Amino acid sequence: MLQETNAVKDEIRASHRRRRAGLAPAQLEAAGLALATHGDAWAGTVTDGRPGIACVYLGVGQEPPTLPLINALYRSGHKVLLPVCEPARELSWVFWTPDTGFERSKYAPILEPTGQRHGPETAGKASVLFIPATAVDLAGNRIGQGGGYYDKFLGHLATAGKEIPLSAVIYDDELLPAGSIPAEEFDRPVPAVLSPAGHRPLLGAA
Repeated sequence: MLQETNAVKDEIRASHRRRRAGLAPAQLEAAGLALATHGDAWAGTVTDGRPGIACVYLGVGQEPPTLPLINALYRSGHKVLLPVCEPARELSWVFWTPDTGFERSKYAPILEPTGQRHGPETAGKASVLFIPATAVDLAGNRIGQGGGYYDKFLGHLATAGKEIPLSAVIYDDELLPAGSIPAEEFDRPVPAVLSPAGHRPLLGAA
């Protein structure tokens, strides 16, 4: 059963990566600007317009571009935390500013911020959380990049009793019908998605 579930997830992930590979630079630019507009607006709604802490990530390659969102959140006065992959699928976090540098991760095909690293207790103080996904269904089931870092991080938050408003970042055509994505015991459903079309709560999510 687990093998079958993983096979379904792998096929969905591969299919969406193939579609992403065909996106033109102009499409990526337009997506990034839309994500920035809608994501910053949603964060402002959550914080009632006051500065907060936003956990985001840097989209690389053909992933939904999040650098415009990172900049927009920073300009709105939010402190921005970006993740760093650590051993044993753990995440640490670095506060980002426009002067922050990036380097290739030792553990994942991503770029990570350089600077002082903070543990999950710092991220647990966030006002909003944006996480990567390659697909999400209307029940809130999410397919990530396959590393399991965010499932583990979300598990830490749940254990600590932290309920941070959360959105998975996807392209518009990566929101699938409920039941499209099989869920495993360690999977954490997401309550909302952010796509270029806007921010959308998922009624089927916990």
